Amino acid sequence: MFFEGGKLLATGGVSTVEGAGGGGLATWALITGYGTNDGIGINAHYTYVDLPDYKLSSPGIAVGLFDRVELSYANQAFDTQAVGAALGLGKDYKFHQDIYGAKLRLVGDAVYDQDSWLPEISAGLQYKKNDRGAVIAAVGGQSDNGVDYYLAASKLFLAQSVLLNATLRETKANQFGILGFGGDKDKDYSTEFEGSAALLLSRNLALGAEYRTKPDNLRIAREDDAYDLFAAYFLNKNLSLTVAYVGLGNIVIKDHQNGIYLSLQAGL
Repeated sequence: MFFEGGKLLATGGVSTVEGAGGGGLATWALITGYGTNDGIGINAHYTYVDLPDYKLSSPGIAVGLFDRVELSYANQAFDTQAVGAALGLGKDYKFHQDIYGAKLRLVGDAVYDQDSWLPEISAGLQYKKNDRGAVIAAVGGQSDNGVDYYLAASKLFLAQSVLLNATLRETKANQFGILGFGGDKDKDYSTEFEGSAALLLSRNLALGAEYRTKPDNLRIAREDDAYDLFAAYFLNKNLSLTVAYVGLGNIVIKDHQNGIYLSLQAGL
């Protein structure tokens, strides 16, 4: 059967804010879903981030093909609330962004290669398209669309119930692409880091932390790195919930944008 779900519970990860399989902020090398090399896994998710001055919602879907290829899509809606009025855009002005992703597992198997030092390694890309080109240009952004490229390595230590991940990302994205790509301060690609550490406390519950560096391309809006502290509960292979405290720092004219991250994922 295609949807045989042969992988261990929680090894499919959850859905990132950009739709790929991984943690909340960091993309992992693991292919989404529970399909082995003979099957397919499908996950749909809805993510909501509640910050002091902004809101972000992001539904999406990801498909894992034979534990080798992952295809994903997410649609982000970033609500500026009262900040939009202060900037002359209008209260509750929203930026929308479509994100199309593809990931290919190159070598390694995080679950079955326990006797090897080699982690699971995947390469991927994400094409991002924003619908607010005029505003992006006005704040110094170079483009309303861009492509991120990444290389991710994930190592699972089953005996210790620990997963470690490190990802290098080539990107021009401002605030994950919500403020466009490239800027009046720096318009070139930069190499950024994403790291995750997760501890499986029980068969169903994982706790962890993530850190993600970001470019600082716009003169008008200093950009800080991001981090989160998360708990993910896997009711079964079909349903999981992730709750996190996320820190995004400065976003445009507002500092200390730290808040709650919620993500519900359902799949086959």
